[in-house]
Amino acid sequence: MALFQAFNISASGMTAERFRTDIIAENIANVNTTSTESGGPYRRKIVNFAERKVTPFSQYYATASQNPAIGNGVKVTSVKEDTETDFVKEYDPSNPDADADGYVSYPNVNTVTEMTNLIDSTRAYEANATAFDATKSMATFHRKTIIKSKFYERGQKHGYHTIVWSFF
Repeated sequence: MALFQAFNISASGMTAERFRTDIIAENIANVNTTSTESGGPYRRKIVNFAERKVTPFSQYYATASQNPAIGNGVKVTSVKEDTETDFVKEYDPSNPDADADGYVSYPNVNTVTEMTNLIDSTRAYEANATAFDATKSMATFHRKTIIKSKFYERGQKHGYHTIVWSFF
């Protein structure tokens, strides 16, 4: 796997999770919105992810010897409204958004579910950030090792011992 490809995979994961976090925040902010521009209560939004540039399975085997590590990162494919979960109905005849029977339809946003999704999104973002930092550390170590080995080849004081001790 190319070094920059590893950076791109981690960065795409962080970008996608940041977008998911923004949508979760929007859901929580609209937990009591009973009237929207479309006329009904706010509907919960769900973010869907997919792999970027999906390679057909038949091509994996053909390119395995040339590119043994295949990965392209993740992308946001869609943001859909949750139509499976029903609105929450509460009796409040004094509310201007109440129907003829006095019931108000509140959004299908469950704060506990949204907070759980927020924790999940935050942890996924942290995992991608950790992978990004690990890749950066490996790149820095590799660069230092190459520089130190150049000194060793020239017969200078820095060299093999420095490389060995940098592993510990």
